[in-house]
Formats: sequence, structure tokens, C-alpha cells
Amino acid sequence: MELWPCLAAALLLLLLLVQLSRAAEFYAKVALYCALCFTVSAVASLVCLLRHGGRTVENMSIIGWFVRSFKYFYGLRFEVRDPRRLQEAQPCVIVSNHQSILDMMGLMEVLPERCVQIAKRELLFLGPVGLIMYLGGVFFINRQRSSTAMTVMADLGERMVRENVPIVPVVYSSFSSFYNTKKKFFTSGTVTVQVLEAIPTSGLTAADVPALVDTCHRAMRTTFLHISKTPQENGATAGSGVQPAQ
Repeated sequence: MELWPCLAAALLLLLLLVQLSRAAEFYAKVALYCALCFTVSAVASLVCLLRHGGRTVENMSIIGWFVRSFKYFYGLRFEVRDPRRLQEAQPCVIVSNHQSILDMMGLMEVLPERCVQIAKRELLFLGPVGLIMYLGGVFFINRQRSSTAMTVMADLGERMVRENVPIVPVVYSSFSSFYNTKKKFFTSGTVTVQVLEAIPTSGLTAADVPALVDTCHRAMRTTFLHISKTPQENGATAGSGVQPAQ
């Protein structure tokens, strides 16, 4: 039996399954997203090396250009509120809430030039994804001591206090109207991206870190609940999504 008829039949069967099964569609879209991440990371890494020769925050403009194209594959729209706060706060470090693998699309919608990101150290070892993050100047935090979100924020707070750099929280509204891992659906939708007022760290000491962490977390949680309170398109309710960026 020739190969091409078999491949065509398999492709038609796959398309049929995607149409008939919401779970199959969900896994197919997640697989495509992961494939995009690895493929684009490899291509972007080459572009960054050719353009800037190595690790520099300047590479983030290149990375952002690639990542912002992802939304067109999934029919997603990002409504950014108060982006001027990022422009006014430079230099700064952005802290965003974590919900899913889709977070970085929202972040790249608002990321200003020469802005440093924080991520867990484990991501450094994800092949081309870790490489492109390294080339983009990302700071990697070791979370082996604890997996709690508050510990990550404490590590971030200590770093920011030492360097006296303001923190700008960025909060994404709930993804639950179009992306749900338990119910296995992944459709198109709109995400509200709210940029909060910068939280200054100038003049603070290590003793002030717990209060800094609490201030940042409370502001992000309040904002998340506010921008996610509107009933969602599929009738889904907003879940908890206030954790630091992963």
C-alpha cells in the first residue's frame, strides 16, 4: 500500500476526531502550542545570536515579536489597560500572575523595551525555550526550597530591595472562559491585561521584604478578582490565578 493514501486517511481521521471531540481538540491545540514554543524558540535564538551576539535584554524585542504572533493561531485578543504605567516606571521588574502555559502571550503584549523578567530556574533546562529565555536576559530563581508562590515573591522582593528597582505588577483576567484543563476546552476568547501602579523599593531593607510581598500579592489578587468578575462567554467562573509568573 502506498504511503500517501495512508497519510491522507490518517489526516482526515484526525480532523474528524478534532471536530467530534472537544478533548481531542484541546490536546491538539495544546500540542500545537508546545510545538510553536519550541520551534519559535529555536528560530528566535538564532536570530538573537545573529543580531546581538549573546545574552542581552535587547533580545526581548525579538522574542516579543515572535510570541505575539501566537494569538492569531488561537483567535485570542488581549485588552491592555494602563500600558503607560510600564513606560513611566522604567527601569523596572514585572511581576505577573500565573494561570497556565498561555501566560507569556499576555506578558509580551505589554513588555516594554529593556525590561528584565523573573522565572523559575527549571525553565532554563527546557532546551530551546530555556536558551531563548537566557538570551533574553531572564533572571532565574531557584525554587527548590519551597514551591509556594509567596516564597518566589519573597526571593523577588529581596533582589529588588538590593537593587532598588520598582516592581510593576501585571494581572491577566481569568482564562476560564476559553481555556480549562479539567473540562478540556480551548477556544477563542479575550484576556484583560491590567498594568498596576509601580511599587517602589527604594530605601527598603531586607526587613521590609515581607511587607513588600504582602502589598504586591494583595494588589494583584484584588485586581484579578475585579477584572475577572464579569460573567465569561461559556458561563465559566473565574478561578484563582494569582501566583507569580512562572
